[in-house]
Amino acid sequence: MPIWTGPFRRSPPASSTTWVRPAQQAVAPGLDPRSQIGPLVSEEQFARVSRYIETGLGEGADLLTGGARVGNAGYFLQPTVLTGTHAGMSVVREEIFGPVLVCASFAAVDDAVQQANDSVYGLAASLFTRDLANAHRVAKRLRAGTIGINTHHIIDPALPFGGFRQSGWGREHGYEAVAMYTDTKSIAIAL
Repeated sequence: MPIWTGPFRRSPPASSTTWVRPAQQAVAPGLDPRSQIGPLVSEEQFARVSRYIETGLGEGADLLTGGARVGNAGYFLQPTVLTGTHAGMSVVREEIFGPVLVCASFAAVDDAVQQANDSVYGLAASLFTRDLANAHRVAKRLRAGTIGINTHHIIDPALPFGGFRQSGWGREHGYEAVAMYTDTKSIAIAL
C-alpha cells in the first residue's frame, strides 16, 4: 500500500498507475483554464525550491522527471519527482512548498507508517490502496491533520484543515474554525 505524505514529500512509486504523471500536468498561469500547476510565489521561492532539487540530487536522489524551469518568464517549475531517497535527506526532512514529490520505498506497512510519522511536520498524508479496511487502520496511525485515501489535497470548507506538530496550530474550516472565535463560559450555581 503506497503512502504519500505531505503535498510534496513522498509519493506512490513511479510504477504506480494510481496518480497523474507529473510530466503530463499543465504548468501555466493560474488564470489559464488549462493550468494544473501555477507559478511559485516569488523569485526567492523559485530559487529555494530549485536549491532543494539540487541538494536532493547531491545527496544521492535520482531525478525521475522534471526539475527545470518552464518558459522564460515567471517562476514556473516542472513538476519534479525524486526517487531513491532516504530519511537523512533534506528533501525528505523539510517542507519544500513547491512541485516536488519525494519517493521513498518501504518493506511493510509498519515501515511506511514509521517513515511517514518520522517528521517534525504533519500537514497532510495520503495512502492509495484497494483495501479500505486496511486504509482505515493505517490512516488512524498516521500523524497528519488531513488524510486522503486514494486521493490527495482535498480541501472542503466543512472539513477542519490544519496540521500536527510544526505544520500549524489550530484548525481552519469546519466547526473547529468557528469554535476558535467562541468564548466558552461555564457557570455553576450552588442552590
